[in-house]
Amino acid sequence: MTIHTPTTEAQACAVVKSVIGSATPLSIRGGGTRAGLGRPAQAASTISSAGLSGITLYEPAEMVIAARAGTPLALVQETLADRGQMLPFEPMDHRALFGSEGEPTIGAIAACNISGPRRVNAGAARDSLIGVRLINGRGEMIKSGGRVMKNVTGLDLVKLVSGSHGTLGFLTEVTFRVLPKPAAIATLQWRGLSDVQGVALLSQALGSPFEPMAAAHLPAGLAGDEALTLLRLENFPDSIEYRAGELALLLGEYGVPDRLEGEHSAGLWRDVRDATFFAGTNEAVWRLSLKPTDGPKAATAIGRMLPGARWFYDWGGGLVWLAMPVDGDAAAVRTALKPLGGHATLVRAPDAVRAAVDVFQPLAEPLMRVTAGIKKSFDPDGIFEPGRMYAGI
Repeated sequence: MTIHTPTTEAQACAVVKSVIGSATPLSIRGGGTRAGLGRPAQAASTISSAGLSGITLYEPAEMVIAARAGTPLALVQETLADRGQMLPFEPMDHRALFGSEGEPTIGAIAACNISGPRRVNAGAARDSLIGVRLINGRGEMIKSGGRVMKNVTGLDLVKLVSGSHGTLGFLTEVTFRVLPKPAAIATLQWRGLSDVQGVALLSQALGSPFEPMAAAHLPAGLAGDEALTLLRLENFPDSIEYRAGELALLLGEYGVPDRLEGEHSAGLWRDVRDATFFAGTNEAVWRLSLKPTDGPKAATAIGRMLPGARWFYDWGGGLVWLAMPVDGDAAAVRTALKPLGGHATLVRAPDAVRAAVDVFQPLAEPLMRVTAGIKKSFDPDGIFEPGRMYAGI
């Protein structure tokens, strides 16, 4: 397979124009850590962002950073940390789950809308993405958004591109809004609660004025013999002390929580963020998105249909990470969700399974027509990542 590695936007435009005539599809590669996301690649060659690296703008006072798409995420995070700042949405690192190597890139974070536990409070990656530059399927450079949220007028192409998994174009630069890093972090941990009790606790806490920044429930056997229900508090130490006390009172019916700080706290949240509980296995891994109080219902129904399934809850119960036998009936997952109105995305499975199963939630016919129309408007010849999200698109 041919790999194109442009070092400028002009070169990237030339690469795209060179393959249009021959209708040669292109897959898009950043650091290669998330190649297993979506349906298997159906492209004859690859365009890589590895040659487009470096921070192009950083204004700490304005809390905005821009970088070329191939810039390692670690470099962006280190640059921000030096000035006491961070990306608000705590992006997941898929390397443990996929067993992949390489370095995650900032462009892939934007293209795939990669977020972590903070999403329940701070929003997704797309909510902090305020500007993009990309090459469309005609080989044209497009700029949308800018350095401030007010620059977004008309059709919001920034939000449209984020989460499109490279199917609409090749990102060359992204701009994010950033936030100050918290002065302190602590985790409140309850032990031994059932899934229903754990999610009820998380819902009550998230509905309170005491602002947990992350909320997760780990059933027994996942991170130890006991179930763990976790709330993360961030801010100044005095604020954490006050809010921890108020939450302990508010949630007194569930028992007295442990207080975790330092690496013990940070390590637990990395495991939640990266779904490392399912690393190193041959299980299929799904993400289920649904109303938090319906999370335990869905998990229980799937567990009945698929013995051996395992799961845990993030985003207050609204995100259920599910691992199941790779030869299990994938249709059972969506059958369980159908009466609850949730969505299911197949995150990890062998190529043969991902080619045969709807990886992303199937769309109703009107929405599929809209999706196909958007793809056609950006990429009329179907150059970028054909079939990556939906067969035939």
